[in-house]
Amino acid sequence: MVYRILLMPKAGADEGRSIALQRAFATLGLSHLPPVVVDDLYFLEADLPAGDIASLARTALLDPVVQTLAVEEAGTGDEAATGVIEVTYLPGVTDSVAENLLAVAHSLGYQGVRQAASGRRFRFQGEVAESHLQAIARGLLANSTVQQYAVNRPIDPPFLVPQAGNGGRPRVAIIPIRELDDRQLHALSRERRLSLDLQEMQAIQNWYRHEGRDPTDVELETLAQTWSEHCVHKTFRALIDYREEPGDVAGDQGVALEIDGLLKTFIRAATEKVDKAWVQSAFVDNAGIIRFDDSYDLAFKVETHNHPSALEPFGGANTGVGGVIRDILGVSARPIANTDVLCFGPENLPEEKLPAGVLHPRRIAEGVIHGIEDYGNKMGIPTVNGAVHYHPGYTANPLVYCGCLGILPRGSHRPLHNARAGDLIVAIGGRTGRDGLRGATFSSMEMDHTTGEIASTAVQIGNPIVEKQVMEVILRARDAGLYTAITDCGAGGFSSAIGEMGRHVGARVRLDQAPLKYPGLRPWEIWLSEAQERMILAIPPHHWPAFRQLCRDHDVEACVLGEFDGSHRLRVDYGDTTVADLDMTFLHEGVPRRRLDAVWSPTRHPEPEHLLVSPPDDPSELVLRVLAHANVRSRADIVHRYDHEVQGGTVVKPLAGAAQRGPNDAAVLIPQPCQRQSGRPQAAAALAVGINPRYGFIDPYAMAWACVDEALRNVVAVGADPDRVALLDNFCWGNPALPDRLGSLVRCARGCHDAALAYEAPFISGKDSLNNEYLGEDGAKHAIPGTLLISAVGIVPDLECTASADLKQAGDYLYLLGETHAELGGSVYYDLCGEIGASVPRPYPQALPRLRALHRAIRAGLVRACHDLSDGGLAVAVAEMCLAGELGAEIDLDLLPAGEELPAAAALFSESLGRFLIEVRPQAAGRFETLLSSQPCRRIGTVLAESHLRVLDAGRPLFSLPLCDMYRAYESS
Repeated sequence: MVYRILLMPKAGADEGRSIALQRAFATLGLSHLPPVVVDDLYFLEADLPAGDIASLARTALLDPVVQTLAVEEAGTGDEAATGVIEVTYLPGVTDSVAENLLAVAHSLGYQGVRQAASGRRFRFQGEVAESHLQAIARGLLANSTVQQYAVNRPIDPPFLVPQAGNGGRPRVAIIPIRELDDRQLHALSRERRLSLDLQEMQAIQNWYRHEGRDPTDVELETLAQTWSEHCVHKTFRALIDYREEPGDVAGDQGVALEIDGLLKTFIRAATEKVDKAWVQSAFVDNAGIIRFDDSYDLAFKVETHNHPSALEPFGGANTGVGGVIRDILGVSARPIANTDVLCFGPENLPEEKLPAGVLHPRRIAEGVIHGIEDYGNKMGIPTVNGAVHYHPGYTANPLVYCGCLGILPRGSHRPLHNARAGDLIVAIGGRTGRDGLRGATFSSMEMDHTTGEIASTAVQIGNPIVEKQVMEVILRARDAGLYTAITDCGAGGFSSAIGEMGRHVGARVRLDQAPLKYPGLRPWEIWLSEAQERMILAIPPHHWPAFRQLCRDHDVEACVLGEFDGSHRLRVDYGDTTVADLDMTFLHEGVPRRRLDAVWSPTRHPEPEHLLVSPPDDPSELVLRVLAHANVRSRADIVHRYDHEVQGGTVVKPLAGAAQRGPNDAAVLIPQPCQRQSGRPQAAAALAVGINPRYGFIDPYAMAWACVDEALRNVVAVGADPDRVALLDNFCWGNPALPDRLGSLVRCARGCHDAALAYEAPFISGKDSLNNEYLGEDGAKHAIPGTLLISAVGIVPDLECTASADLKQAGDYLYLLGETHAELGGSVYYDLCGEIGASVPRPYPQALPRLRALHRAIRAGLVRACHDLSDGGLAVAVAEMCLAGELGAEIDLDLLPAGEELPAAAALFSESLGRFLIEVRPQAAGRFETLLSSQPCRRIGTVLAESHLRVLDAGRPLFSLPLCDMYRAYESS
């Protein structure tokens, strides 16, 4: 029997959701619709009477204060309903709510419940044309990639749609490849979405010719996954013939180089040259690891989940968070904080300018933010730091960076390649389904208007409750010493995890032992599935009974998939059939090394000097417009959706001040297991990011410097020691096969190298996401702006010596540390005026002594508030400090440390690097000035009790702005 359960809100109980939907309908041009009520919809298949189902629903689902309950047999309700849209997931898509409901039902003794599904019903309280209902369903309520909908009729539960079966027999295809010509090889790669070029297909063909057979579909898909750009980073390991025309920033006169891999030459080389003893692991595991104190280490990783988020924003971001958490678990660490950095197209983009097959940026943004909120909050991990950037170049290709920080006891990490012959291959966590098929190769492809239709199986939906249970198992197994190696099932699923873990030893896999969500999966689908919440561990046989019991105690499914066998081959069986037999050396080292051409030519943007000499508005109006800019305005509406307090360790929070109206530069947190030792300062960790793709339009080298500089300044501003900061790099770029795209990437990587050396900050982990391009129906390619994210983790030596960005007390002095130049190329101010400019902020190689001097002042307790200057320059920094502290300020632009005479617009909006605005008590001013005497640091103003920002120029009033006006602009959307 199939039952239909509805939970309907009582009058007035859900007005917020209704109002939000009305606003969303208006974006479709439907602004005069009647109110809508949202009901929670569930289906249960059960051999139980209706009374038992109603009892279960009242116990597990109903909130009687705000909801009413209705239970009926499916198919017996009102078939003639009007003004109704019902939405559920498609068959085979993970429904985490339903999975948890099924588990709860069984735990409550309702063993007759066999299947469950969840959905929503939208009831309009008045007549709505069916054409409007269809438009609303397609445009707002249902994503056809993962969901189905019904209009004016009850929807069928997805579990009633049969899954394709094969009678239990493995369906393995042999792919004839040995006799194919080059054109046919290229066609095969395209048709199976292998994302392999001709040279790679020829290498596979030659290997099978030597083997005297053709590959199975399992083998071909395994090679495509292992050799994908996403997994093996072919571009960053390629030989590159690079030419660079003379530029204005790096100080050279043009160059021609053969680069032996970007990773080796620039990123890893910087880490090796800096050579910090506190770096425990860099570029060899799922996450980078640094020393925190004598007892604990910190692990940090940032991943991207761009392509999936473009198709299904909630699921893409949701599983991006879940995946990076598993990266931290993959180094045996407890996750203690998340970060998120998001890049979207314009929220107000007219519908007629939306490319075919692309979701509107507003819908993408809402889904992504909801996905991050859902996973992090349910896992009990605080989301403490991040950024949001808007630009038209991200309309078809949004960027979703998900980061996670973890803590682990010193020496407890089991490296990925530590598996030994004889260890069991154990899979734990979620079951395997068709979700996430070919995700690794999909992430290595360009997208077009048909991508959503042909790549829908690359999208996954997560279940954070399952991952939380998996986390507890792993941490207890770590402490008990039950495993020798561990990794997560991310891109490529079992294929990647087992193939990589067994790289140096060999593995024998019994694929038919894998627990499945439903029958009918082909062997290659089981092997390549990227179904979520799964981990692979190498467990000695004598530890298996204890580990299995640990899993049972936490209600986590575990199974033995095979063993690491010392054969140095990867053999995969399904029942009595061998479906894959590959040499590990060929699998991991057989991919041909690419040789690529790269060219960088400076883009000559005119400098709009008239905007400095004759600004288009009154200065006060310009400040308000800059505060309302999409890349400056408040992110409080997003921050408040994330739980940044859970675990109780967040000390410096995302928002500053009692009213939480302004941003802090970084988060500071006390890792949960660490307790203050008697007589010793309590150390803490600081997290921050640096990102500014606008600078990359002028010079990617300068952009790299700016990102490193901003990330370093952010953590130092809250109290981190600049000599204990580690960096992560995340490159998101277009198609590296195009010389201009690759040329800008090379120049950016070179900037990362030079900046890291100048700041003596090692890179410990990174990730590249390439081919972020959209092929329009007109045949034109549209690449994202080349985007670099730098994430920083720093050690705060003493929790008592931190600083936040909110002004503290009227009468205190305001100091500007660092020189201001007329550097507005790529600035918010120029962008506001429709310009790019050429005067990009230049690198400042001597910044490290400045950071050290400021750190000494913070350690000495001389700094009451500190804020870095970045987007929007001084105007935004002082406004944010005023708003956060609910105090006014007076500053004089003529007092700025500057290398030249500056027009007021340049002084206000320049984005020169290396600068801080600092609040100091008058009594501490002498000591502060002495500590900073070697640096360009001048007192430029005073904190005021009155609620105004007063700006002077050489003592003459320039403008005065009430804080209430600034707040209205800053909170605008």
